[in-house]
Amino acid sequence: MTLEFTKMQGLGNDFVVIDNRGATFDPTPERIRWLADRRFGVGCDQVLLVEAAPDDAVDFGYRIFNADGGEVDQCGNGARCFARWVREHTGFTGNPVRVATRAGQMALTTHPDGRVDVDMGQPRFEPAAIPFGTPERADEYMLEVEGRTFRIGAVGLGNPHAVMRVEALDRVPVATLGSAIQALEAFPEGVNVGFVEADGRDHIRLRVFERGAGETLACGSGACAAVVVGRQQGWLDATVRVDLPGGRLTIHWTGPGEPVTLTGPAETVFEGRIDHDPPV
Repeated sequence: MTLEFTKMQGLGNDFVVIDNRGATFDPTPERIRWLADRRFGVGCDQVLLVEAAPDDAVDFGYRIFNADGGEVDQCGNGARCFARWVREHTGFTGNPVRVATRAGQMALTTHPDGRVDVDMGQPRFEPAAIPFGTPERADEYMLEVEGRTFRIGAVGLGNPHAVMRVEALDRVPVATLGSAIQALEAFPEGVNVGFVEADGRDHIRLRVFERGAGETLACGSGACAAVVVGRQQGWLDATVRVDLPGGRLTIHWTGPGEPVTLTGPAETVFEGRIDHDPPV
């Protein structure tokens, strides 16, 4: 059986998008890992499923799977690609597009220049909601990692995030330190680890080591988490340009009780077909 897909990317964070409104594709971990494999499959950071709306409150369902086969709650870069795919393949003309995710409802607003605004919802700071194994909420936490102590902020934005401010981003061992933080028992569901270098109050550079994917060229929810933590700790303004290895996002967050908005591009790379099941 043949599976049709669309390869898309947002700032180099790449996705395989599948139309599953008819529920014909079963996203087993084995199938997801095979599709995401860059040598034997299509290759991507995440697989996105477009599904039928579960109720009248939304227009579509949206599911996200990391390259390791695990399902996650949120992906801001993927959401922008999702919105563009819907407009290019379904004839849907509403603006915003309302989608249901495991993390709740999202609104995706498209602009004529191809940029998409993603309402990422309100950040969660209570440790149990991130989840983060610490007894009390704080704006800053101390982490013991392989005999060293690091300061982080922690926030939930559909995915758990740990954010560390650094002086020289290019000298940070992102892969080794990110992997070590992900392995800590304090993060029972894993964590996306963001490393931030600030260039004033409205501009940061960011690298993110994502759970289930490793370091990616861009992480939308990670960019939001970095700005939220910077706002909470008092060193960033409400609107921030975030430069990632794959390009620039704009994040806006006015403060607690308000949603975070992510703005950036989304592009179609190619359309394709592949056998429905991996070779035995």
